[in-house]
Amino acid sequence: MVQVLLTALVVVVLAGVAYMAAAARVVKQYERGVVLRFGRLRNDVRGPGFTMVLPGVDRLRKVNMQIVTMPVPAQDGITRDNVTVRVDAVIYFKVVDASSAVVEVEDYRFAVSQMAQTSLRSIIGKSDLDDLLSNREKLNQGLELMIDSPAVGWGVQIDRVEIKDVSLPETMKRSMARQAEADRERRARVINADAELQASKKLSQAAAEMSSQPAALQLRLLQTVVAVAAEKNSTLVLPFPVELLRFLERAQQPTTPDAVESPPQVPKAPAGAAPPVEPAAAAGPVASAESEDSEEPAESAETVSSSKPTSPAPGPARTAPAPKQAPAAASPRPRPQPRPAPNGSKPFARH
Repeated sequence: MVQVLLTALVVVVLAGVAYMAAAARVVKQYERGVVLRFGRLRNDVRGPGFTMVLPGVDRLRKVNMQIVTMPVPAQDGITRDNVTVRVDAVIYFKVVDASSAVVEVEDYRFAVSQMAQTSLRSIIGKSDLDDLLSNREKLNQGLELMIDSPAVGWGVQIDRVEIKDVSLPETMKRSMARQAEADRERRARVINADAELQASKKLSQAAAEMSSQPAALQLRLLQTVVAVAAEKNSTLVLPFPVELLRFLERAQQPTTPDAVESPPQVPKAPAGAAPPVEPAAAAGPVASAESEDSEEPAESAETVSSSKPTSPAPGPARTAPAPKQAPAAASPRPRPQPRPAPNGSKPFARH
């Protein structure tokens, strides 16, 4: 009898353990449990921790309450200004009502994904290209409102929607690059013109200041030379200014008037007078200049000598240079003998 009671007790304990194992459930902190008893929703939503259900009668559905990050596949569309683009986005959402997420929609993740894709296409068709590129915050807010409206009935709350990338055709990229380049070029030219205007004003002021002090221009030139020579990687060709020469010439002149020597004054010859003639240098021996066969008469020589002016024209007296000494001959040259004149006349005298 005791053995039968022990056996029955063991069976009851084992049955209780099996029942507990089948009925026990554990709900995690970030989950909520929805119980369906005979397919009918129970009003009580099981919180995190240990819970019990009736095996074979109740069915527990666990719903994740964390924020879900879901990428939206890239969508091709045409903007309002007829530009073909490809846009992709990302959506952040979470479940706020576990019962509605289980009962109202079959698969709330798939439903949110499809709703995000259709809303993204609608936003592309209503927006311009400039809005997609520069005004994304406004588009994100509009896209969030479009997705959140139907998702509220599913027990899902859209936390945030972000447009990640906007892909443009290559032709459109080149056109936009040319437009940006032209705009940059225009701004650069305006800035250069403004800089030239300011520089011209400053240079005119500097020129006005330097005109009063010419030495300032030379000092500025020397400063420029020093700045260029500091690099030591180029050859410098420096023009020598005329003002510097004049400055050095004035610096070399004596300061006292007594030390200045006046140049010798040459008197001018009176009008109608012959210019002064310097006496010719003494000539060498006549015998060395004439040939032995010369038969010129003495009278012609005297006539030529008498035709020369005997006295120089009035003018300043000049001292003739001393004649050079003729080198001594190695041996005396014999003096030629006069030839007898024809017809009994006297021979010519040779001078």
